[in-house]
Amino acid sequence: MGIAALVTWLLTAVGGFVMLGVWIARGGRRTSRFSPGLIFGHFALAAAGLVVWIAYLFAGIAALAWVALVLLVPVALLGFAMFARWIPAYRGRTAVAGGPGATGSAGPPERHFPVAVVAGHGLLAVATVVLVLLTALGMSGG
Repeated sequence: MGIAALVTWLLTAVGGFVMLGVWIARGGRRTSRFSPGLIFGHFALAAAGLVVWIAYLFAGIAALAWVALVLLVPVALLGFAMFARWIPAYRGRTAVAGGPGATGSAGPPERHFPVAVVAGHGLLAVATVVLVLLTALGMSGG
């Protein structure tokens, strides 16, 4: 299960990098509803948790699995905050441009996040948290 968590974590990171690239390419900080602290705090904590998780996989020390899980809590909270701020931007895209496939250039950069990437990132993130939790519980429970 630990390797499955690693795979889902890495796939989640790919989606995050896609969205970060769109955010930066579309002007990032200048017109975004997302503060750089929110974006980069989410990224930094997720990356730190991933490093701890990899250390856990190599060392097999149960405490590292729990540290990784604890790091995922603020990552998830920041992710939910960004998702809540993204929904109005997405709705604005469809209202202004006239449909779900619209890609108008106006508005905040997060308006241009591909919906499939947002959904995939969120679903993989939930799977990652569940797998990390189950692995940590399995390590502690013997």
